[in-house]
Amino acid sequence: MPAETGVKHRVAKDDTTAQTDEKACVTLPAITDAVKECADCLHAKLEGSGADLIYFPTLVDLDALQRDVVRPLSQASAEQLHTLLSGAPYRAATELKSCLKAVMDGAAVIFDGADAYLYDAPKSIGRKIEQSETETIITGPHDGFVESLTENVGVLRKRIRSPKLKSIELEVGEVANTRAVLMYMEGIANEQFVRMLSERIRAIEIDGVSDANMLVQLIDENPNSVFPQFLTTERPDAVVSKLLGGRIAVILDGSPSVFSAPTAFLEFFSSPDDYYQRWPIGTALRILRLIGFLITICFTAFYVSVTTFHYEMIPHTMLLNLAESRSKVPFPPLIEALLMETTIELLREAGARLPTKIGQTIGIVGGIVIGQAAVQAGFTSNILIIAVAISAIASFVIPSYIMSASLRLIRFGLIVLAGLLGNLGLIFGIGFLVIHMAGVTNLGASYLTPIAPAKFMDLLDTLVRGPFWALKKRPSLSRTPNETRTKIKK
Repeated sequence: MPAETGVKHRVAKDDTTAQTDEKACVTLPAITDAVKECADCLHAKLEGSGADLIYFPTLVDLDALQRDVVRPLSQASAEQLHTLLSGAPYRAATELKSCLKAVMDGAAVIFDGADAYLYDAPKSIGRKIEQSETETIITGPHDGFVESLTENVGVLRKRIRSPKLKSIELEVGEVANTRAVLMYMEGIANEQFVRMLSERIRAIEIDGVSDANMLVQLIDENPNSVFPQFLTTERPDAVVSKLLGGRIAVILDGSPSVFSAPTAFLEFFSSPDDYYQRWPIGTALRILRLIGFLITICFTAFYVSVTTFHYEMIPHTMLLNLAESRSKVPFPPLIEALLMETTIELLREAGARLPTKIGQTIGIVGGIVIGQAAVQAGFTSNILIIAVAISAIASFVIPSYIMSASLRLIRFGLIVLAGLLGNLGLIFGIGFLVIHMAGVTNLGASYLTPIAPAKFMDLLDTLVRGPFWALKKRPSLSRTPNETRTKIKK
């Protein structure tokens, strides 16, 4: 299904009923009927004024409610009630749908006879701002996004103190009604990209979305691709860098991940602390990650190819050791490699799902014990153990967990091709990946930018981390109307 049309998963309802609900007036019976089976909803009758108060204690700040609503309205007479409710901090409610939405957002509804008023006092629910556990860095800021939309927007506002940082409020989910905020820099971001992304999010018709990583899958232009097409992060400094570079950021309420667009493949190999170190060190680390990318997808597959079809590529001294190591192994190299790669993935998944202290023990002890026992039992060769271990370690140097998981899946496909066709199958597999990535787009922008199409100046901030004085232009991928990023001279 084209991304522009969204995902068709709307809850069935009659259009006439929807129009009636939209225009229905707020009444006490209508509100009580809507929340009649909600055990956590409280309906109270205030003494003195006789006003009806309906709210969710789990969503409302009870101290503020007691101070601004319960105490003053209980002490007021029925004649004084209308006068009190006509001023701040109360606001009149007229439509049933908007009133119910406000109640679910943390407001209390007060009834003065037939008139309804809202008092907004949402409770802050969630954890405090702390360091991201999935994207740790050595130098630089150590704060991360949390599950609160307002907190996350505030963190970005604190870093970019400019009225040019614009925000568009959106809503996702026909049932859940989850709030989302699209943020961009006016005069820097491409307005066409802003409209395109906001239209795609508005077009989504689904019951609910619980995380930003789920939302990006609903707006992908290539939903069947194994590669992630939007960069998601839990680090505010990374999002700030994207915003200043002309990208668009989307924050979803209830999710600690924020995604930016448009995104290119090489961006998944960059880390925020590349910019907090000297540029030669940052460049070396980026190149090291790209080498790790090649190792993690090709190393085990190359072992299978060479040991199955191309013994002539192995040096004579190593060939003797390899022949001796494989002499007791009952499986062909393809089956042997798939079994060991599957075992490594099982250990990795077990370590991730278990509690932290136990998970580390399982990963280290399990890998050592199982690997040594497998070699001694003739289940696998020690050289394959080394190849699989190096491939697994290489996958850990990639900063993006989602990209790392995608590459681990690709590794299995290349191993199968190498086991069936040798080096020719490995070349075919890599060629297919390159052709596939060349056809992937993100908001209409090429996924392989700045390699295809070639934008050599962009290589200074993708393939390498150039010095700040050389990063004068914003990335061409963002198609910004304001290309100048810095005027620093060497």
